[in-house]
Order: sequence, then structure tokens, then C-alpha cells
Amino acid sequence: MTLGLLLAALLALGLACQWLAWRLKLPAILFLLLAGLLLGPASGLLDPDALLGELLFPLVSLGVAIILFEGSLTLRLHEIRGLGPSILRLVSIGVLITLLGLAWVVHAVTDLSWPLSLLFGALCSVTGPTVIVPMLRSVRPNERIANVLRWESIVIDPIGALLAVLVFEALALGHGQQGVALFVWTVALGSGIGFGAAFALAYVLRHHLLPEYLHNYATLALVLLSFSLSNVFAEESGLLAVTVMGMTLANLRGLHMEDILDFKENLSTLVISMLFIVLAARLHWPSPQVFGAGLLVLTAAIVVIRPLAVLVSTLGSSLQWRERALIAWIAPRGIVAASVSALFALKLEARGIADAHVLVTLTFLMIIGTVVIQSATARRLALRLGVADPEPRGVLIVGSSLVARSLAEALHKLGFSPLLADDSWPDIRAARMAGLRTFFGNPVSEHADRRLDLIGMGWLLALSTRVETNTLACVRYQPEFGRDHVYRLRVFAPGEAPKQAQSNVLQAPALFGDAVTHAEMERRMGAGWTVKITRLSSAFGWVAFTARCPRTPLLLFAVNERGHLRFETEHLALQPRAGWTACVLAPPDSNGKAP
Repeated sequence: MTLGLLLAALLALGLACQWLAWRLKLPAILFLLLAGLLLGPASGLLDPDALLGELLFPLVSLGVAIILFEGSLTLRLHEIRGLGPSILRLVSIGVLITLLGLAWVVHAVTDLSWPLSLLFGALCSVTGPTVIVPMLRSVRPNERIANVLRWESIVIDPIGALLAVLVFEALALGHGQQGVALFVWTVALGSGIGFGAAFALAYVLRHHLLPEYLHNYATLALVLLSFSLSNVFAEESGLLAVTVMGMTLANLRGLHMEDILDFKENLSTLVISMLFIVLAARLHWPSPQVFGAGLLVLTAAIVVIRPLAVLVSTLGSSLQWRERALIAWIAPRGIVAASVSALFALKLEARGIADAHVLVTLTFLMIIGTVVIQSATARRLALRLGVADPEPRGVLIVGSSLVARSLAEALHKLGFSPLLADDSWPDIRAARMAGLRTFFGNPVSEHADRRLDLIGMGWLLALSTRVETNTLACVRYQPEFGRDHVYRLRVFAPGEAPKQAQSNVLQAPALFGDAVTHAEMERRMGAGWTVKITRLSSAFGWVAFTARCPRTPLLLFAVNERGHLRFETEHLALQPRAGWTACVLAPPDSNGKAP
């Protein structure tokens, strides 16, 4: 097989792993690592060292630099200031407890040197949103637990990467007074180049010195140049430089990095898919001693160290003990641990440091073990502890127009939790003024995949005025919510604009009947029609209610006697009964008021 064909096959395999993770709602890193293990140690079909030769180390280094830069772009200091004390302690005191605890256990169990043990502890103190978010979607804990775990993973991802880089530099650059001076110089140089590159890029972007289509290219080139240049002047300082560069850009005021962040997320997905398959293929089957030691370290991490870190970090908080127990159980390791550990192992091997391969083997065992065990057990534990949401009550609404806001307000009054997602700032601002939950951004972007909180969401209503956005949202979220929980509001009536019509395969059921469109609902609201909620009974049923209206009201949705939400669609005509609560768009009476 030629090199080009093999690389293309790895790209296709990475795509298959990402798709499988998306379908099964599990972290993609699990399937990527398993694919690499099958191709490498299990079958011997892939030998990365023979395939890439001397290019292996620089390619892995540049790939890790891109991953760390993209992760550090998500850390905004104003978000940290708004976090609760428990989350702040988890990403500070909790990380320190985890680092020292894992280092002590590894040193005691494997006789690994203290420098390598401390490096292992730093690497495996990081979780990350790429492994936490898919797990939370399948576990569905209550909102308090979900917020703690999600924000911990977002904040700890770049902080943990920076911590691991600093620990590695401190340990790899020597000991004694000369080693301390070299460490200080390395940190100062890496930080200085990172700051300088960030401010240089910010100046270029703010003064429009480059056309917009070159922004992503320029950012990528500057990231890789900063990484390589920093390593030339001070070995091992490049990773620190790109991490500081990303954190600086994320916190500069008036600098819009959303488009660049989207590009880096797409690029990181490609890099991660290729990188982890290649890195896992380089592993050797662990000896019985190393495998047994890895199981002991994994057990200590799950049963002792993580609960201790959570216990200390949540002292004095309002979290109940059941909520603390589930938080203590969920801590899967992810991308930063895998990528950085493999890169450090390559560097340590080049320095002739013994047992470097044991470091990466133990790290990968920790990743696979925590993801598999916690994915398989967390939902059952949440149910047993009584901290899981029994049935989703959230409704994701794509769009924030007057129609969308009116429906959201009605859903909120009935005890549901609507979330309006849109990239129109004036409409989002109006929704926030109305006290509704919002997400400002494209709801079908990579940014939304990382930042849009879908915990507890059970339905999608595509109410945007753009056909393409509605269609993409329905396709994107059907696997998430199920085909019977995804609906759209027509933008065009049947027969209108046939060129804009979408394939039936891509369409979700249309809301509120065959010919009801977004424009028609806005027209009625402009004429005085209002959204009204009515509780039906045996004495005052649906027929009696409609008889009081001067014109037939438009039934929007209903909540039955069991509290289940039902929508009126083109395929399902609701028949509200006694005990139901109906929500309608009601016409004004002769005095201009809704009945």
C-alpha cells in the first residue's frame, strides 16, 4: 500500500470513529484509540515509525501544538470569575490533590521515578469537554451536577495542559541551581513569544491588514511559527508559547475570534482523528506487571483520589452528598492527556530516559479505563442516587424571532425549560430582556457542539426564518433527540419557492398544520392574535373553548394529564381532552382582546 493511500485510509477510519462516537454519544477518543490498537499492537498492520520515519516527531509536535492552542482559545477569564467557589476549587485545589495523589500511587506501585510520576499526575489531572459533554448527554444528571462537571472540564482543559507543560519543563531541564535558571528562562521565553505573537495577530486583525479569507491561514501559520521558533531558542518552550498565545487572544477585548475558533475546531478534529490512531498504533502490549500496576492506579484514581479531591473542593457548598457522589465518580481523561503524554514520551526517549514508554502506556490505560467504566455505570449510579433527570424537560428552539419568543414564554409558564439559539443579536437581546435562556451563536456550528448546553433537552423546534438553518438543525439534532422529537416551522407554504424546497429525507414534520408558515404566524400576531394557555376540564372542554373564539384558534401544542408535551403537526392533529392544557394562537375578540 502506498503512503498516500495509507494516509487517506487513516483519514477515512478517523471519520468512521468520529461518526460512531456521535451515534453512540460516547467520546470519540475511545474509538480512535481502539482503532489504533487494532491496527498496531493487535494486528501489526500499521507501524507509524516505519511509515513516517523522521517526520513522526515533528508531525506529532505540530499536531499537539494545534490542539493546545485551540483548547486555550476557549479559556476566558471573565467566565472563570463568574464560576461558583466549588468549580474554582476543583480546578485549583482539586487538580493539586489529583496530581500529587496520582504521582504518589504511581511511584509506590511501579517504582517509576518521582519526576516521571509527577509528570503522570499532571497529565492525568485533566478531563476536558470532548469527553465530558458526550457522557453528560447520556447520563442526564440534574442541572447543578451538569453545570459543575461541564464548567470544570472547560476550564481545566487549557489549565491542565499548561500545568503539564510546566511540570515537564521543570523535570526535563535538569536539577540544581542551573536547572532552576534554565527553567525560568524557558518559561519566560515561551510566555514572551506567546504574548508577542498574540498581540501581533490582534494588531493585524484589528487594523484589517489582511483580507478576511486569510485570517485562518495567518493564524495557523503564526501558531506553528511561534511553536517552532520558541523551541529553537529554548528547548521545550514551544508548547507553553502556543498555550499562552491562545489564552491571550481569548481574553483581548474587542477581538472577535469566533471564525478562527471554528476553523481551529475543524482542524483539531482532523488532527485528533489522525494523531490518536497513529499514537495508539505505536503502543506495545503492556507486560503483566505494567498492566496490573495500571489497574491499581486506575482503581486508586476512581475510588480514592477523585472522591478526595471532590470532597475537599466542595466543602461548605450547597451541593448535596448525592450530587457530590456523582461528581466524584465522573472524571474521564481525554485528549490533552493522550496527545501530550505521547509527545513527552517521544522527547524523553530521545533523551535516553528510561521508562518513558511506561508513562504513555499508563496514561492510555487511564484514558480507556475511565471512559469505559464511567460511561457504562454513571447513568445507573445517577438513577440510584436520585440525581438524574427522569425525563427531559428542555426544548431547544432554533431562532429567536417574535414567534419563537412567544412559544418559549408559553413553554416556560408550563414548567418546561426552553433555550433559544440564534446568531441574530437583536432577537437574542429581546429574548434575554424577556427573561428567557439564550445561546448566542450558530446552533449548527462546531462552537455550538462544544458550548451549547443540551443537558436535559428533549425536543428541537426549528423556528428560524432561514430554510437552510432549519434543515441543518433538524439533520444535526435528530440523532440527539429522536426523529419524533424534532419539528420545524415552514418558511414557505406548500408550492411556494420550489427551488428552495428540501428533500423529504431532510425534512422534519411541519408544525401547526399543512399551510402554517412563519410569516403567517407573524402576520396574525401583528393583527392582535396572542398565545394563550387554557386548562381544559370535563365542564369546559376543547369544543367549548373554540366556540368562545370569534375565529378558530390555531392549536400549537398541549400537555396531557401525565405532563407529556405534544405538538400539533402536519401529520398529527391533536384532540385535547379533559385534564389537558392547550396552548393556542387565539384571535382577538371584537374589542381587540384575546378571549
